[in-house]
Amino acid sequence: MIVRKLRLKKGWSQSQLAEMTGVTTRTIQRVEQGHRPSMETCKALASVFEVDLSLLQPEDEQMQDDTELKLDEQRVLLYAKRMKEFYEHLITYLILAAVFLFMFHGEPVVYIVFAGLGVGLVVHGLIAFEVISFMSPGWERRLAEKRLGRKL
Repeated sequence: MIVRKLRLKKGWSQSQLAEMTGVTTRTIQRVEQGHRPSMETCKALASVFEVDLSLLQPEDEQMQDDTELKLDEQRVLLYAKRMKEFYEHLITYLILAAVFLFMFHGEPVVYIVFAGLGVGLVVHGLIAFEVISFMSPGWERRLAEKRLGRKL
């Protein structure tokens, strides 16, 4: 998560960071999901972020206080991710709607399909803006605790 925090502070996308470090976007995604990067990847990330290598690959599992993601930061990052996904969905919907309505103007099936997709978009927006909550972080925590058989 520290890589995600540093990347977002710089305002870079995952693909931009991947390009700057010389690794694949998938590698950046894995690192941000908590997978342990190789030493070469750590060196490249440390160089790009201009931070000490030990920050990205600490000797022990304890991270330094100033780099550890706090619960509120984790929640905000999750919220930002949901909002980004919603806006990507919205933009995709608007572009497709414009193209298909222009190409198939007057076809009733196009209106029906985009009405259905519009309902999906509205539900996605309600979830992203936390008006409704399906499978919230609390649900994820309870599921993980059930699977582990203990509290996190």
